[in-house]
Amino acid sequence: MPQPVTAPRLHALSLRRTLLLGILLPVFAFLLINTLVLYRQALDAADTAYDRTLLATAKSLGEQLRVTGSGNDVRIESTLLYSALEAFEADNRSRIYYRVSGLQGEMVSGFDDMPAWRRDIPQENLYAALVNFYDDEYRGVPVRMAVLLQPVSGVYEQGMATIQVAETLELRETLARQILIDTLWRQAALVLLIALVVVFVVQRATRPVRAISHALGARSENDLSPLPTEGAPRELLPLLDATNQHMLRLSHLLEHQKRFVRDTSHQLRTPLAVLKTQVQSAQRGDVEPLQALEEIGHTVQRATELANQMLALAKVEQLRQEKSAPVHDWSAVVRLVALDLSALIAERALDFSITTQPASVRAHEWALRELSRNLLHNAIKNTPAGTALTVALVTDARTAALTISDEGPGISAALRERLFQPFATEPRQNTSVPGSGLGLAICREIVQSLGGAIDLDNRTQSGQVRGLDATVRLPLATPNPSA
Repeated sequence: MPQPVTAPRLHALSLRRTLLLGILLPVFAFLLINTLVLYRQALDAADTAYDRTLLATAKSLGEQLRVTGSGNDVRIESTLLYSALEAFEADNRSRIYYRVSGLQGEMVSGFDDMPAWRRDIPQENLYAALVNFYDDEYRGVPVRMAVLLQPVSGVYEQGMATIQVAETLELRETLARQILIDTLWRQAALVLLIALVVVFVVQRATRPVRAISHALGARSENDLSPLPTEGAPRELLPLLDATNQHMLRLSHLLEHQKRFVRDTSHQLRTPLAVLKTQVQSAQRGDVEPLQALEEIGHTVQRATELANQMLALAKVEQLRQEKSAPVHDWSAVVRLVALDLSALIAERALDFSITTQPASVRAHEWALRELSRNLLHNAIKNTPAGTALTVALVTDARTAALTISDEGPGISAALRERLFQPFATEPRQNTSVPGSGLGLAICREIVQSLGGAIDLDNRTQSGQVRGLDATVRLPLATPNPSA
């Protein structure tokens, strides 16, 4: 058998992929930002720790200073050798440079090519000293600079020396890279753990969806039974309920099609067999040609009426599947149907009367016309000649009611339950007029599709049946304010 055509699935949306991306991407973005923040905080902590070392170095330099001379010959001298600074170097990856400036900014000790400090001491300081830290460049290499204003004194004079200490950033950068690598490893491990947990949770959460998919795939093409909802997650219940309702509608439609094909093949077989027999009899000359043509015409007419009624029944089911219908005035449709059947009414010399009120109902005009025609035509056929036939359409606040009353023999209790069944006969008491078995079935299907109700009630007087009232009630499209 041919394989069903499926739509391309290259761009199909994966629920698991959506959940994974929707969870992991924000987590990854948060961890990335958190990593940068932690890295900056670690760098600030490292700068604080190494800045304390620079400050200790500057203070050590200040302890080796003294003021000599007096008057105009006052000057600052330093007794520190550069080799003494090796104790402050963390390792051989970093270098320390210094410069000591005197009272007038003159060079006292250190590296004379180091630019003199020309800044101000910050107003807020974490240290109990007149110190300033900043990033600079010395001999083409980035350095961290510490400037300390150190009071010095001698026997006769005192003054303020400026001590500059610069350290290269190799050790700080190495520490920063190590902090970054350690942080990234921990964050990567955390992301991996979260990913594993999310994959496990998503896999477990989507298990019911995969189970439903497998169950549907394993079904036969004619299996439209409802999907089980026991144990399904609460989020899937609306989808399952909607799917079950859709499958129920498909089941009804499929059953209707099967019944239509079965009934059609069964009901048309009899008139076609009769027609074949009549044609053969005419060919053999068993009956007169005119009589044979008349019999063939009656058979064709009955078969045509039956086919039209079966098509009407199928069309009712088609209209039932439509979600919306236009609004029509039922009273106008009833009067047009009565006008169409006026010849039959006159042929049976019926005392016919009709009264209607405007009634706006939501229905296809064909359905209203078919409903009214079947009820009125059925009443005309089963009403004794010369009796009364009344049609009344009235409305209340919410519904419109069409009542067709005749003076026929009514229906028996035994036949009442079978009258609305397809292809059930519609004989009345004390009448020989047979029905097609589809007229009232069509009426019931139309009324049910429009959300109404249909009743057939015998009208009695003194315990005797005086006629039949066929009543159809349909909801109004808009409330009737005058009712």
